[in-house]
Amino acid sequence: MLDRKLIIEITRITEAAAIAASGVRGRGDERGADKMAVDAMLEALNDTDMKGVIVVGEGVKGEAEKLFIGEKVGSGKGAGLDIAVDPLEGSTMVAKSVSNALSVMAMAETGSLLKVPDCYMEKIAVGPDLPEGIVDLDRTPAENLNALASARGVDVSGLTVCILDRPRHGKLIAAVREAGAAINLIRDGDIAGVIHTALPVETGIDIYMGTGGAPEGVLAATALKCIGGQMQGRLLLDNPQMRQNAYDLGLEDPFAKFTLDEMVAGDVMFAATGVTGGTMLKGVKVNRKAKSIISETIVMRSSSGTVRWINNQRRLSS
Repeated sequence: MLDRKLIIEITRITEAAAIAASGVRGRGDERGADKMAVDAMLEALNDTDMKGVIVVGEGVKGEAEKLFIGEKVGSGKGAGLDIAVDPLEGSTMVAKSVSNALSVMAMAETGSLLKVPDCYMEKIAVGPDLPEGIVDLDRTPAENLNALASARGVDVSGLTVCILDRPRHGKLIAAVREAGAAINLIRDGDIAGVIHTALPVETGIDIYMGTGGAPEGVLAATALKCIGGQMQGRLLLDNPQMRQNAYDLGLEDPFAKFTLDEMVAGDVMFAATGVTGGTMLKGVKVNRKAKSIISETIVMRSSSGTVRWINNQRRLSS
């Protein structure tokens, strides 16, 4: 089981990445924003007492310079940990200074997190307090929506589906609208989109559907494991190299339909810090008068089911 003191460490790490990325907010520089977040997160990770290994990161070694899969992070002291990171979910949102950009990471017991290649993943997710198996990737959108509406005691027209606004989702969007549900199309940020299903009162989102990044899918699963909910994911391996990458990571059946518990098997902590303000978290703010930086982080732990919102204020460096 994870040491609860790591809650402070994981918060410090995502805050560092978010604050760094916020410094180039609105400047149209996606790569620059991502680099700032990656550099700050790696520095903070290496300043933490642990023996961490990146299992979900920026890509494989050779394709990613830092935070690549298999990279060892931490001081080399303390417990061995699986580390999943997305230093900046929403580089486009930071470049354009629009809402819902996050810095995200998870810490888990060694061997707890599903290792996935950098590919797309088909995903479906709902929040807590629903019958097990209420939704399934092998059912049609209408079948899933009808089942969810029945469990909630509402009509399908009372449901809102979160979907990434991408051309590949044209048929899915048409099927959801034909079934009678509303759609919240998001430009980026499907980690936040999945998490929103666990907070339907605050976010208005009842279910997430569609395809997005597989690494982001595992990170989203870590959050649902903490806060409660159901999720399934299935890798979309479109070419032989992707399939070989999946086998190289140890997946015996990379075409399987993975459940939440298969994506996250052990105790896990999840943290996300807002870079730009959104429906879940406030963005980083600089108070020049008080010479301080203010950030907001949500941090969760699966074994205790705790969810904390942490507001942090730190002095501006001179």
